[in-house]
Amino acid sequence: MNIYINSIKQISVQQPLSEEWFDKPIIYDTQHVRAVDADYRQYLAPNVTRRLGKILKRALLVSKKAMEESGISQPGAIITGTGLGCIENTEIFLYKLVREGEELLNPTHFMQSTHNTISSLVAIEAGCHAYNMTYAHKGISFECALQDAFIQLKSNRVNSVLVGAHDEMTPAYFLMLSKSGYLGTPNQTFAGEIAAAMMLSTEKSETSMCKIEAVEKVYGSGTETLLATFPSTDIDYVMTGINGDEKNDGIYIENCARLFPNVPLLQYKNIFGESYTAPALGVYAAAVCLRKGRISDYMFIDKNGASAIAGSQSRILCYNQFENKNHTFILLTTATS
Repeated sequence: MNIYINSIKQISVQQPLSEEWFDKPIIYDTQHVRAVDADYRQYLAPNVTRRLGKILKRALLVSKKAMEESGISQPGAIITGTGLGCIENTEIFLYKLVREGEELLNPTHFMQSTHNTISSLVAIEAGCHAYNMTYAHKGISFECALQDAFIQLKSNRVNSVLVGAHDEMTPAYFLMLSKSGYLGTPNQTFAGEIAAAMMLSTEKSETSMCKIEAVEKVYGSGTETLLATFPSTDIDYVMTGINGDEKNDGIYIENCARLFPNVPLLQYKNIFGESYTAPALGVYAAAVCLRKGRISDYMFIDKNGASAIAGSQSRILCYNQFENKNHTFILLTTATS
């Protein structure tokens, strides 16, 4: 059974709902960048834009556009990955609680502060009463959601799944993560925000961008076991989570040299920034490359790499690691029948 990504839409630090970043990305030189929001008034009703926080508006819009492009208005499941959930609404509610006590609090921010609010909102707006799940596992939240979707499709429980990855980065939380050393280290790329939605289906369509052949997670140092699943001879490129941090990048360089020798390495966080669910943008970038048949010059770690994707059946392996404990591998191939 083939599983296709029939559409992906994103709102990030690049131009929203656009692939303009592929040839002309916005370059940032600061450590913290908020997402470039779309004009929601063009897509959402005024009463919706007034009552929802930023992350909910972003999630609703990208989900709506992904469903429209794929032609699937009622997915068989809606599965979301988020590291921080609606952190901005949580902060607003807690700040007001501290300043004003427990009286006269606006319940809206509390109601929109839980992690599963995002997936529930999309389901309510779409009128979808099917399987609905949210995964909140820090740096592998998106991969957990994608693996669940992969299993649902492979087991014939559903024939389409809307997978989302959504995170915002408030100034206060950026400061906390900087103090912990997760963000803001010397030469590290900026902290960004993400709202991405992709429609997966067992049926190929005119909008299909690529196929997902495998989704694997490994805990600990057992990455060598992946060699049987992903022979290096079958991989054309490896999309890595390299972000400029010496400790983080060293893990990728060492593991890729051992597991995938002589395979060109790509990056995406230099364009989209770092966040808990940034790997979704890595999959998005790889899918765009496969559909276009070439690699963006900004994505090459080795600037001497060839930009054209060779052959009609090309493979990009998206490799992400979190704290050198959780390693995830997502294999994408050209969407041939």
